[in-house]
Amino acid sequence: MDPHQDFGAPPGDGDGAVREIACDESGSDGENLTGGNTDVFAHAGVHVPAADAARALEEIRDRIRSPATEYKATHLLREKHRAVLEWFLAPGGPLHGAARVHLTEKSFFVVDRLAGVLLDDPGAAELYRAVREVLGAEDRQRFLSRANELLRTRNGAEPGSSVPWFFETLDGLRRAHSGTDAGPALERLAEGRGRAEAYRAGLLDGPAVRIPVLNPLLPAIVATAAYWSGPERRPVRLVHDRQNLLTPERVAWIEETARRSGVALAELRLVVARDDPRVQLADFLAGIARKAAGDALRGDGDPDLTALLRPYVDPASVWGDGRTAATLGLSVTHSSVREGG
Repeated sequence: MDPHQDFGAPPGDGDGAVREIACDESGSDGENLTGGNTDVFAHAGVHVPAADAARALEEIRDRIRSPATEYKATHLLREKHRAVLEWFLAPGGPLHGAARVHLTEKSFFVVDRLAGVLLDDPGAAELYRAVREVLGAEDRQRFLSRANELLRTRNGAEPGSSVPWFFETLDGLRRAHSGTDAGPALERLAEGRGRAEAYRAGLLDGPAVRIPVLNPLLPAIVATAAYWSGPERRPVRLVHDRQNLLTPERVAWIEETARRSGVALAELRLVVARDDPRVQLADFLAGIARKAAGDALRGDGDPDLTALLRPYVDPASVWGDGRTAATLGLSVTHSSVREGG
């Protein structure tokens, strides 16, 4: 079998059976997407029986022989354990044909959300290309940071200051890049000040329980459910590592959003990762994918590891960088489920 081959549709469980998928994430910085520790957020789902997952964990322990009580992706990513990492992802390994990982390029996610708030635009590929390819590194980071501040539910700024700060930065960039390919995109954003004011006012006056626009975890969970439910709308149950963000209200939002989208999500159940070997395998895959995709994005990727990862990558991933999209087998125009409220 070609190790680069896509696994295709999810495996079946028998007619009418609920498909149970174990999930975990890597790279979460909450709503701090431009000043956090990682460039990529990864959310993995695996469809492996618990007994098989337990045997896989035991095999990994036997091969690595670390005294750690709980193994993480970092154990597999160490150079001395490269053979274990390749076995884990390759055909014949414990995840082959039974796992998927949804990737979010954080900078693109910020631009995508900004376009949604200011322009009501369903996609942001053109705007992101302008920001990434035309603005210099310093201007690009300043733009992304101000956009992140504008959209964050809690940004530490004085009420009423986020909008002026963003548009002052935007005005400076418009003047500096008026004759470039970024000019038209920046001009379009400048027309959205009224929408920005309404957005910030809504954060102050809205309900106490809020679905944060900038946190990629919630739409990634919906996307994971959508993949495993498939076009046949097979019922799925997600078993997910506990997260502070996943309050009962937000779990209810995820379930309702999935169902409104035609995804047969029967339940999202939270568990302790160390108590479920399937979730631990999902944690490994998410951590490996986050590291490999982030390295590729920074131009320091491992081609062999990226090739092993490619069949696992969800085509519905949220990605804007064309160079790495090609290596990961992704489109650069996809926009994820939008939150709000």
